[in-house]
Amino acid sequence: MMYSEKVMDHFMNPRNVGEIEDASGVGTVGNAKCGDIMKVYLKIEDGIVKDAKFKTFGCGAAVATSSMATELIKGKTIEESLKITNKAVMEALDGLPPIKVHCSCLAEEALHAALWDYAEKNGIVIEGLKKPVNDISEHDEVPAEDY
Repeated sequence: MMYSEKVMDHFMNPRNVGEIEDASGVGTVGNAKCGDIMKVYLKIEDGIVKDAKFKTFGCGAAVATSSMATELIKGKTIEESLKITNKAVMEALDGLPPIKVHCSCLAEEALHAALWDYAEKNGIVIEGLKKPVNDISEHDEVPAEDY
């Protein structure tokens, strides 16, 4: 299984590891099938993601996608944050092996879960944001054309 240099870099030197004490939103998502768990913390001020941190228990690809996802979301508006899909994370990492595509889905769901938590805490509705799942294996399998 070959990983891109970017995946290896984000696995060996993950960015934004840790937690944010007074996070505006926290999202935890897991995948029962592979045992990965990802927790994302967001600090949001004036509708902008000022900081993002994560704690991930999982394989190298799960760590790399968490690292890249938190890098991508920093400095973005809430609306822009919703555009950080698993495809965007994979592209930023120069791709993932097909067997690891679910890791990028985990990253997308964890970001969205943290945004959902922020919206709930602040009594707001974020247009286009769906209620997150706790376990991404509840989702239908990613269609083959998404690889």
